[in-house]
Amino acid sequence: MNQSAKSYSPLQVALIGGAIATTAAISVFGPAWTRCVRAALALQDSPKALVDQAWQVVNREYVDSKFNQQDWQATRQSLLNKDYSSREEAYTAIREALQKLGDPYTRFMDPKQYEALTNQTSGEVSGIGIRMEVNEKTKRLTVVEAIENSPALKAGIKAGDEILAIDGKPTLKMKVDDASKLIRGKAGTPISLRLGRTGQNIFNVKLTRATIEVPTVRYTLKQEGNRRVGYIRLREFSAHAAEQMQRAIRDLNTKKADAYVLDLRGNPGGLLQASIEIARMWLDNGGIVKTVDRQGGSEETKANRTALTNQPLAVLVDGNSASASEILTGALKDNRRAVVVGGQTFGKALVQSVHELADGSGLAVTIAHYYTPKGTDINHKGIAPDIKVDLTEPQERQLASNPDLIGTKSDPQYSRAIAVLSGSNFAQPPVNRPSSSLPLSDRANDLKF
Repeated sequence: MNQSAKSYSPLQVALIGGAIATTAAISVFGPAWTRCVRAALALQDSPKALVDQAWQVVNREYVDSKFNQQDWQATRQSLLNKDYSSREEAYTAIREALQKLGDPYTRFMDPKQYEALTNQTSGEVSGIGIRMEVNEKTKRLTVVEAIENSPALKAGIKAGDEILAIDGKPTLKMKVDDASKLIRGKAGTPISLRLGRTGQNIFNVKLTRATIEVPTVRYTLKQEGNRRVGYIRLREFSAHAAEQMQRAIRDLNTKKADAYVLDLRGNPGGLLQASIEIARMWLDNGGIVKTVDRQGGSEETKANRTALTNQPLAVLVDGNSASASEILTGALKDNRRAVVVGGQTFGKALVQSVHELADGSGLAVTIAHYYTPKGTDINHKGIAPDIKVDLTEPQERQLASNPDLIGTKSDPQYSRAIAVLSGSNFAQPPVNRPSSSLPLSDRANDLKF
């Protein structure tokens, strides 16, 4: 993460969704600054110093220089006039001060919350690499999947295996979250599972925990009528999302996909840089996003002729497609590179940076507002799809209870995307036209059937 922070501007490694990015900046200001640092180090165990550190970060970076019409200097004085008997009291004071800004995305995280979110954004976990659930019928903790290249997969653990004990501790009536806490741990440490498998006796498996890249991209090649459709589902924009997307597109290109469906439904966002890198995999030319900071300074990011495919593309979105998902969708829609199918997106057009505080807690601060390439402000509005297909409650329940139906003909939004891609206007890939002006959504309004 720190290497990424050195490679890109703060805006490019910023948080724009439910996940976070860690940024690091080091400056040297001379002897006076050094004396201040020594004084700060002497007070680093003071809850009051932690409160002031949080105030300073917001004062320096918050996107609204008027602080929601609050007297931010008076807020500091009020914070420093209080005595705090514990860190929990300091945490409460910080949260109360941030509430005055009226911005739910500028928020304080205690050390556990901060660690959980940084782990989420890193796209890595330290454990054995399995997905689990409590089976509704058996009420047993059951393996849903062993992740690729994980200790679990290498040890032969399979979907459907029941986890009966973890390091000798029975799992009967154990919640998934509690089991995860027992299974996760420092890479290189041992763990033992007792497993049950249909048709076999109960057996034990000894494993060594490792750092595992969490798959956020799932893809497959589907034969839909006379089209070979590459279906790609992106769950979030983690630090590994771009490289996983690149592998998916290249593999589907090798398999001769002649159209694509990119599924961003339920994707809450993540790293801004990941959304930019992925947009460039689909776009050769055109703008991707424009960010504006508290001084009104703008930064526009564009495609750089590195698209991996120019085949027709449909993007699936819904009300839970937010932030980085909206940046990618907005770029593809505004450049007429894709037809957007589904529901109105969430509507979050704010960028956050995240800072680790002295005691390991963290602070997310809104630092910029972003706009689509055409200058559209989607905050609190979302992106309207080219073809609106809202799921009914029964359809939502069906897909939620049968995830294997997602991305099939039983999925109304996917089915409509396939109908669009199979239409006569999209029967052939474009010839001698820049990928940024593909005809895919040129007549989107004519396709609302």
